Amino acid sequence: MNAEPTHSDRIEITPTAIATIAGHAVRRTYGVVGMAARNVMNGITSAITHDAHKGIDVHIGADDSVRISVYVIMEYGTNLAAVSRSVAKSVRHEVEHVTGIAVAAVDVYVQGLRITNPD
Repeated sequence: MNAEPTHSDRIEITPTAIATIAGHAVRRTYGVVGMAARNVMNGITSAITHDAHKGIDVHIGADDSVRISVYVIMEYGTNLAAVSRSVAKSVRHEVEHVTGIAVAAVDVYVQGLRITNPD
């Protein structure tokens, strides 16, 4: 049995699988308290906690470039810009490490803030 891949072998990683990987990276990032639905209507944001790929959009271009959009709810009082950069860096690293696919861009959208200790 030849263990070497042949030219007819094909490996496909779906956008849903990439979104699941990205979602796990986001949830481990300090300052993120949840994922949010992309469509926020009337200023109401609902947290999504049950599906690992919700709140993540993966776009694969004609040139196989990968662009990931992340919709998050962050903790009030954290530095939103710093947390957003950390989310983008974590998502890029995790997806590239796990899949071997280069990520062209990670866009982070802060959809809401959660106050856990109101004063």
